Amino acid sequence: MASVVLERSRKKRLEQGHPWIYNNEIASVEGSPEPGDLVNVVNHQGRYLATGYYNPASQITVRVISYHPVETMDRSFFAERFRGCLEHRERFLKGDNAYRLVYGEADFLPGLIVDRFGDVLVVQLLTLGMDVHRTDIADALVEVLSPQGIYERSDVPVRELEGLEQTKGPLYGECPRHVTVTENGLFVKVDIEEGQKTGYFFDQRENRASIAPLMTGWGGRSGITLQEVEQDGERVSLPVNKSGKVVTFPYWDGATVLECFSHTGSFTLNACKYGAKKVTCLDISQHAIESARENVVLNGFEDRVEFVVADAFQYLRDQVKGVEERRQRAAGNEEKVDTSKKMTAGGGRTWDVVILDPPAFAKTKSAVKGACRGYKDINLHGMKLVNEGGYLVTASCSYHMRPDLFLATIQEAAADAGKILRLIEWRAAGKDHPQILGVDEGHYLKFAVFEVRSRA
Repeated sequence: MASVVLERSRKKRLEQGHPWIYNNEIASVEGSPEPGDLVNVVNHQGRYLATGYYNPASQITVRVISYHPVETMDRSFFAERFRGCLEHRERFLKGDNAYRLVYGEADFLPGLIVDRFGDVLVVQLLTLGMDVHRTDIADALVEVLSPQGIYERSDVPVRELEGLEQTKGPLYGECPRHVTVTENGLFVKVDIEEGQKTGYFFDQRENRASIAPLMTGWGGRSGITLQEVEQDGERVSLPVNKSGKVVTFPYWDGATVLECFSHTGSFTLNACKYGAKKVTCLDISQHAIESARENVVLNGFEDRVEFVVADAFQYLRDQVKGVEERRQRAAGNEEKVDTSKKMTAGGGRTWDVVILDPPAFAKTKSAVKGACRGYKDINLHGMKLVNEGGYLVTASCSYHMRPDLFLATIQEAAADAGKILRLIEWRAAGKDHPQILGVDEGHYLKFAVFEVRSRA
């Protein structure tokens, strides 16, 4: 087997667990490996460090698959790795039939993503080293999981960095476009052909469930209390409003919720499951909103959800403008507002809980400055729309937006908005997205829950 000899002066990232070797870290190549071949990685003294696959056309020239010698990546190799992946998911995700089965580097299979949607698997082959083994990968998945079908979603630009074309289509068996699975006890209909990435984002599974405590405990704000009343000759505890009438709406104690960047409406579904009174589900994509609507109906929550197709940035700004105009009118500030005329700003709504789960704003290091502006904008306007003492649920999936910078950006937004934030919860990706220490690229998702209070 050919060998890649590393530079003497390189940083020792490989020894610390990082599986990528860049072309500027390589002193020489011994032998004549073909693109996609396995190579041994040795230090400048010739000591064996790892085995990985080779692609001289990529800036990441070697991606490590093992820290012990491996002779070939064949069907049996992949089957053994997939069994290990399955064992991990079945240990931590009991009861769910949908999850990320293979998470690239974190499962020691760099360049390979496999998402499980019940009996259908969706794969992404992101690198040349995995692409040349597509048949072995498909055969091994059939051996280990016996799926109904395997669908490829390698329609991602990152393949072009490896000298590969974007592609998608069935690899094995029958692959229906729409698959219904369960997550957190909820039904989710997934479009594996046209949905974003592989059709669904599993990394927020536990985070979506973590909003449960925020969804109830709000009835008292509208004057509803539990009281002992006479009913059918018995004294029972029932919700009663300020007028003394029994409240029959079952979700009287629930929160009002706004979910922005909803995609398939996954946070909306969890909000309803845990008792939300009313949810506004918003996305700029009509296709996404239709997917969310189907999922809401599938779970029987349609009486509590309204759908909005709009740009989240503009929608938040419009609501804030409306809130500020209402406040000025209520204060009788005629210098700023002519109260004899109709309101000029649209919106003016507020919610008990505002959820912001945007796509990545910073896909490269050079985009971080602009991303900070974007995150500050949506969080500043989002927290202004949270009712006093309510909650802002916010996330970033941009790897280049490091945790300390994300928190600093939100703190800046809070200062400008005149808000005090209490951090209630801080989370990362779920258990089907394990993280290797030393591989910062895997530590991409940041998820926070803040209580929002006004300074004034």
